[in-house]
Amino acid sequence: MISPSSTVVTRFAPSPTGYLHIGGARTALFNWLYAKRHAGRFLIRVEDTDRERSTDEAVKAIFDGLSWLELFADEEPVFQYSRADRHREVVDQLLETGHAYRDFTSAEDTGRLRDEAKAEKRTFESPWRDREPTVDDLALPHVVRFRRPKATTVTVADEVQGSVSWSTEDLDDLVLLRSDGAPTYNLAVVVDDHDMGVTHVIRGDDHLNNAARQSLIYDALGWTRPTFAHIPLIHGPDGAKLSKRHGAQAVHEYAEMGYLPEAMRNYLARLGWAHGDDELFSDAQAVEWFDLAGIGKAPARLDFDKLAHVNSHWLRLADDERLAKLTLDAHLQREHILAEADEARLQRAMPFVKDRAKTVLDLADQTAFVLKSRPLVLDDKGLALLTGETLERLGRLRDRLALFQSWDVFALEAELKAFAESEGVGFGKIGPPMRAALTAGSTSPDIARTLSALGRDESLGRLDDALQQTK
Repeated sequence: MISPSSTVVTRFAPSPTGYLHIGGARTALFNWLYAKRHAGRFLIRVEDTDRERSTDEAVKAIFDGLSWLELFADEEPVFQYSRADRHREVVDQLLETGHAYRDFTSAEDTGRLRDEAKAEKRTFESPWRDREPTVDDLALPHVVRFRRPKATTVTVADEVQGSVSWSTEDLDDLVLLRSDGAPTYNLAVVVDDHDMGVTHVIRGDDHLNNAARQSLIYDALGWTRPTFAHIPLIHGPDGAKLSKRHGAQAVHEYAEMGYLPEAMRNYLARLGWAHGDDELFSDAQAVEWFDLAGIGKAPARLDFDKLAHVNSHWLRLADDERLAKLTLDAHLQREHILAEADEARLQRAMPFVKDRAKTVLDLADQTAFVLKSRPLVLDDKGLALLTGETLERLGRLRDRLALFQSWDVFALEAELKAFAESEGVGFGKIGPPMRAALTAGSTSPDIARTLSALGRDESLGRLDDALQQTK
């Protein structure tokens, strides 16, 4: 529980061995939301102690993903590897108090003893646990192990999983320092969380067993344990562990698929956490409502249909200028050759297409007609529509529109209706050939909206081009 005077500090601690996974993104979001909910601090720690697998590219990918999601830390990020001296200092403290010991068993002998213990269904225990090294021993390569208390129970009061207990007889004496002096994960996490003032450790439930070991280290050092909250992992739509066969896993893939960051935050917040039946909510509402009690114990399942629904909601609310820039980027990814007026054209078209789109890629599909260069080349189907009386009617409509000054969509709708009535035909006789002339077969909204999206000069020019092609 949180006392009124305490400052909540949460952290997201990714390992830079790859991209920012969607599960990691949700963990970061939950930590960010909880900190903001309690006017606390959200921190980032890069756990880069695995020097062989950690890469600068992965670090960049993680921060790029967090930046896209707009989840920014309240302080400069901490890099765990840079704190190795501090970790070793704490190990010295544990050695002095008898909570750690030096183990000179070779790797080969350790493996053999582990196999024997497993065969006898008992926990591995080093022969050096209760043995005092000599001066000569100290010159030999060795690891430092944590001396766990025997025949007792370690209990973690988890905010999501409830009270979880382990017998220390089922836990071995974990290595704190490797033979090369490198600190291990469980030690570094405890020291860093303590030094960073972390009050709440919110992470995936694959770390639940680590909480037992880490709690013992906290207790041995006389440090206050943080509040733990281990959240279930994200599974695929079929309930199986998330994998490549389920589709996108990395945050950058969702960006490339045309999802908005505010939609991803909304969807991820709802993925494993609930506030009543609310599905669509703003960041401010999420911050106001978020609590650990709302996190379920069962694994959450990715639902791409629901994600599309959430994204379409935020597309409708998004600023047209912003959507135009995003849609232009999508066109450029499709090797569209940029013209000076393209962004303005897309922005003019946005109000007429965004209500039907689920992603930015949909917006690109639905605005392709706007970016076509004149003269549009009509295919045989389009040319077949522009013959005889239909062609003459299109010419009369073009001349009437040329006299029309207001290019407002509602005024255009009225004008088109009036023209059809004056011609004594239904609009079905006018719409298809006009769409062919204006878009050359591309997807577009209704004719009035297509005209408005294209603008007066472009619309009249395309009609002129089509009429010219049919002569």
